[in-house]
Amino acid sequence: MTEKLERILPTVQKPARYVGGEYGQTMKDKRSVELRVAFCFPDTYEIGMSNLGMRILYAVMNRMEGVWCERVFAPWGDMEDAMRANGLPLYALESGDPVSEFDLIAFTIGYEMSYTNVLNMLRLSGVPLHAADRTGLEHMVFAGGACVYNPEPLADFIDFFSVGEGEESTPEILELYRRAKREGWSRSEFLRAVAQIEGVYVPSLYRHEWNADGTLASVTPLDGAPARVTKRIVQDLDTALYPTDGIVPNTEIVHDRSNLEVMRGCIRGCRFCQAGYTYRPVRPRSPETLRRQAIESLENSGCHEITLSSLSTSDYRGLPELADAMLDYCAPRKINLSLPSLRADNFSRDLMLRLQQVRKSGLTFAPEAGTQRLRDAINKNVTEQEILDTCAIAFEGGWNNVKLYFMLGLPTETDEDVLGIAKLVYEILKTWREHASNKKRGVRIHVATAFFVPKPFTPFQWEKQITPEEYLRRARLLKDNMPSKSIEYNWHAADLSRLEAVLARGDRRLGPVLEEAVRRGARLDGWDEYFSYQTWLDAFAACGVDPEFYTTRGFGLDELLPWDTISDGVSTGCLLRERERAYRSETTPDCRTACNGCGANRLLKGGRCDA
Repeated sequence: MTEKLERILPTVQKPARYVGGEYGQTMKDKRSVELRVAFCFPDTYEIGMSNLGMRILYAVMNRMEGVWCERVFAPWGDMEDAMRANGLPLYALESGDPVSEFDLIAFTIGYEMSYTNVLNMLRLSGVPLHAADRTGLEHMVFAGGACVYNPEPLADFIDFFSVGEGEESTPEILELYRRAKREGWSRSEFLRAVAQIEGVYVPSLYRHEWNADGTLASVTPLDGAPARVTKRIVQDLDTALYPTDGIVPNTEIVHDRSNLEVMRGCIRGCRFCQAGYTYRPVRPRSPETLRRQAIESLENSGCHEITLSSLSTSDYRGLPELADAMLDYCAPRKINLSLPSLRADNFSRDLMLRLQQVRKSGLTFAPEAGTQRLRDAINKNVTEQEILDTCAIAFEGGWNNVKLYFMLGLPTETDEDVLGIAKLVYEILKTWREHASNKKRGVRIHVATAFFVPKPFTPFQWEKQITPEEYLRRARLLKDNMPSKSIEYNWHAADLSRLEAVLARGDRRLGPVLEEAVRRGARLDGWDEYFSYQTWLDAFAACGVDPEFYTTRGFGLDELLPWDTISDGVSTGCLLRERERAYRSETTPDCRTACNGCGANRLLKGGRCDA
């Protein structure tokens, strides 16, 4: 296989993606380990190596005695074609061994458009595609990540899903598998046993039946499987494993910097945001822990930039203290400190002065909607004046580059709301003219709109998605009314977002569609170079599945939903209350102002959320 790889690599783009050997990778003697895990990321190397969850779980598994976890990434099209032409199966980077030789094959899935990559990677591995066709304990395929809160579209292909945070559940799963391997269990025995681990969902242990109108009629647990699977969470992030001695990539990756996770969860409750609900409850790390982890990470990696990340970093209580401590270390060494996920309602002059000590990077804000009525409907809890005041602070401080993100197609949106985006951009442009301290360079305002995708476990999970044609009409309306030709405006592809909605809210009947799409050549769907909407339309038609059933139809409030077997800890009653408030354009205070009784605090020992 080595000779084939050496022959192939000079012929493909970015061969460094496929060779491994990086500083910091984990190498073990495969003859001395009991359990080997192929940890698969269903996208390219530069995307996967930027994924924090993969780095954490790679370290968690390799800290276990007798376990060797190796990385596997989806090849780019040229490499896949060369592998197929030369009979080279998908392999792990550390050892170069084929994926088919590993005990467990684990996927982390964070984006619906990577589903075809999951299937394609299994095909490239020579592993039976359907879970029902895999026998014995070998080739046990499981998956975790943000997308498995609705696991049903992949139910035909994955043996079991790990729902929620995996730092503690993954070792439990691996230890159970090791026991099963030692004692010679059958596959069905192992699956029944692993279903008893909190947070594990085994699709084959649930029977789904449908009504005549296509809606889900019932879900019946089998063989002692729990009626509902509740996600796992880490109770104390200060004591949780966080790798500061991670792998240093051989080639440039998307987020080529150190990444410091300051907290999990979000206090805000934006009604469109799946992560804001599924990552509850709020759990911060202490500034002392973060400072230590940051310095260790920077010294081990040699990076010249570090990002303080979370769903809303500026809501981290200890941010001023942490920023000061970090800058004492970073400024003399010319290391840039960046804070994504800033909010317009708590960006201060003090924070701005801290950020610009090393280097000014562009500022990014997400008002999401152009009018106050719609911002209230989605519970964004930010006013136009707060947005303008924030921009004024930034422009006075020398910033001239602002990115603004909005959504089109939100529930209750009208043309007035669409035009409100243009009006808000005009007010920001006017604010620059009045407050900029550096007008020689001019201003750069970049506006981007996404096509709203209703996601499970949000107050909008029941909503209709507008048609792609209507989305494009609204995008053109906005473009035609932008206040200046100098404003850069981009909008997301409508076809891609429609398909994302289908996969996000789909059920088991999408399994044959996924398989047919892959058979017709679908792969790397998150990349413009490869995405073919027509391929998907042909697959839906061939399988007799109407995508509108999952998009423009919407879901009934009393309808059994495909993901109702899973619980993220937030009650359905909370989601319904928030939906009703949305239609009244009524806001809900953030978790720090008042507890709204979502129910996620019940996942914590002691039941108290640290918002």
